[in-house]
Amino acid sequence: MSRFVDTMVATARENDGPDARGLTTGEPHQPRRRTWGQVHSDARQVAGALGEDLRPGAAVAVLAADPELIATAVQAVWLGGGSVTMLHQPTPRTDLEHWAQDTLAVLEMIEAELVLLGSPFDDLAGLLDEKGIRYRTSADLASSDAAPLAAPIEVGEQETALLQLTSGSTAEPKAVRITHGNLYANLRAMVSAAELDPAVDVVVSWLPLFHDMGMVGCLTVPMAIGVEDVKVTPADFLASPLLWPELISKYRGTVTAAPNFAYAIVGRRMARADEGSFDLSSLRFALNGAEPIDPSAVASFTEGGAAFGLDPGCMVCAFGMAEATLAVSFTPLGAGLQVDAIDAEALEARHRAEPVDPERASRRFALLGAPLPGLQVEVRDDAGARLGEREVGRLHIRGEAVTPGYLTVRGPLDAQGADGWLDTGDEGYLAGGQVVICGRRKDVIIMGGRNIYPVDIERAAGEVPGVRAGNAAAVRLDAGGRRERFAVVLESRSAEDADAVKQLRKDVAARVLDEVGARPAEVVVLAPGTLPKTPSGKLKRAATAEFVAG
Repeated sequence: MSRFVDTMVATARENDGPDARGLTTGEPHQPRRRTWGQVHSDARQVAGALGEDLRPGAAVAVLAADPELIATAVQAVWLGGGSVTMLHQPTPRTDLEHWAQDTLAVLEMIEAELVLLGSPFDDLAGLLDEKGIRYRTSADLASSDAAPLAAPIEVGEQETALLQLTSGSTAEPKAVRITHGNLYANLRAMVSAAELDPAVDVVVSWLPLFHDMGMVGCLTVPMAIGVEDVKVTPADFLASPLLWPELISKYRGTVTAAPNFAYAIVGRRMARADEGSFDLSSLRFALNGAEPIDPSAVASFTEGGAAFGLDPGCMVCAFGMAEATLAVSFTPLGAGLQVDAIDAEALEARHRAEPVDPERASRRFALLGAPLPGLQVEVRDDAGARLGEREVGRLHIRGEAVTPGYLTVRGPLDAQGADGWLDTGDEGYLAGGQVVICGRRKDVIIMGGRNIYPVDIERAAGEVPGVRAGNAAAVRLDAGGRRERFAVVLESRSAEDADAVKQLRKDVAARVLDEVGARPAEVVVLAPGTLPKTPSGKLKRAATAEFVAG
């Protein structure tokens, strides 16, 4: 049995009594709690009901909304020796026809032998029937009288446990292959770095389970080691963002995680909340990852939460990616946000991160901590030569948690070089042993020999009144040409007001020029909810470029 499955089964056996740790779902309307022992028992029942439909080594896709149902389904697949692929769920903004086409492409790419369907996606059965794809519904499995799986199927460390769909900007799907060995290595590294204690810690999360931070960090880790876990859905959070701090208060949450934009939203709302609305004094570990970290968003959350007992030191800024299973680095516990203040000219022209007095700094990046146990990070130039301290180049990672490769529509693809290193596609540097990310290499805008990072443009645009926070994208124009340009595409509630749009374009162009020393070729103003984003909330810059006329 793999170390991961062995750990999960042992944890279930230890958490089978009335006082055992477990999973709470259904908030805020119908909370329901199941111990990890009960989840395991249900998973054995599902694995038994699947029978020959669950073949060792089979790729099984899961599409459901209820975290409890998902926890049971994925554990059943792992007990039966299969691999899990969490399918992306449609949102109210999703074009359902395109989503169905993309989903079918994913199922073909991973060679799915089975789809597990749960509410509210049962209606997709007809589409799967039409395409000849086997599926089982949660209702069907729950009513089965088959005997539970007697014992987990033996699985090797190099067998696939998880096929994590990436949420990039290209139309073609791609899945990161996470082995049982990868999963166990990153799980142990995160438990160690976060000092997780199953007897004390309580995880509270709303993150989508089709994203690595939600699936691995906020469901698989708690389930594997027996941490109390409170899970709601992204739809619950979006309907009422303050549900997040409410649940931390109610359950005395100690650990949570979210992308940058969520901390900004909740921080602003907590700043307007009534005295005594929350008690956040229990929170010790608030992971911030999945996109470039904006210090002002972190400050919004910590300042908004201060009135409710939040310790600013709880913020843990991180570098993570699906190719490392989840986490690459964490900042030290209790340190809170740490910012590296550097000289813009040295960064853009000489590719060096030279520290300056914070009062005079023209660029600020969040420090993301040292690599987790078992992982290495180094910086290389375009020729592959290793760079030194504070030299800016391409970040590479190596270690037990790093994926061996991808599944793509064109077939398998190796992820690592001959020496075991993986090119992350991120540009950054090392500062005192801590990782710093400047931006995605493919998104860097080169003008007059300068490297301009989209995040700097986007932060400047976001400071202009009328621009929706977190909804401005800088995109390259004429990429690779002799004279690159860039545009700013943003959302505003004033998009239908011609005079307001005209003024907004002028103000944004001026603010960006002041901040980065370059003027956008165009500023495009869109209505709220128009900017294309990945399922995890990141801006799709390549898709955003389609809104620019020229």
